[in-house]
Amino acid sequence: MERIECSLRELKLAASDAMTFSGYGAVFGNVDAYGDVIAPGAFAETLATAQKTGIWPAMLLQHGGSMFGGGAMDQTPIGVWTSLAEDGKGLKVEGTLAPTPRGQEVHALMKMAPRPAIDGLSIGFIPIKWRNRSTPDEPRRTLETIKLMEISPVTFPANDQARITGVKSGNISEREFERWLMQDAGFSRSEARVVINQGFKAYAAMQDAGDDGLAELVAMVNRTNAAILQPKPRGKS
Repeated sequence: MERIECSLRELKLAASDAMTFSGYGAVFGNVDAYGDVIAPGAFAETLATAQKTGIWPAMLLQHGGSMFGGGAMDQTPIGVWTSLAEDGKGLKVEGTLAPTPRGQEVHALMKMAPRPAIDGLSIGFIPIKWRNRSTPDEPRRTLETIKLMEISPVTFPANDQARITGVKSGNISEREFERWLMQDAGFSRSEARVVINQGFKAYAAMQDAGDDGLAELVAMVNRTNAAILQPKPRGKS
């Protein structure tokens, strides 16, 4: 079984009851550190088989062993992949980490600031059909059909093109919420503090009640932002 590794660096937090994340496990047309490039459609047979049989590629940690193949192998999964699909960019993946000590540990490492401690994905696969280079400037191999066996969060990625697009958690801290308001919603720090002081506790209460409250949160943010930005009436001169 061979491996192709991809970087996962852009972490965003959102509300959810599960420890989920999403991104790209592989990118088409990009030559990796081993000289291979994946062609569009390479995963089509694996995806069709998974949908038909219900047997999906595993989610392991570090491919189940150390980076250099030494030490004990541990093939215990750390979660499950819930969505695998090819699009114009590559293999788009979504997964849920198990609420086990290792699953919780990986989730915490993905969420660390100022940067994630684990920011890579690597696929383990069996090459079925490929095309070797015909000229020195071509990739070593162009992989046309791949049997995908597993996808692992890893420490040392080799391909810088694939990225995490989301890491979700049911527990959002006040600091994380403030960062979301400033970076994603476009609020200034002072405006974000107004939203937090007026609405964060109510949002947390909605989470505790089992309602993710996203629709109400959006409405609350819009109401507060409108109140902040609304021109104040001027007095007569």
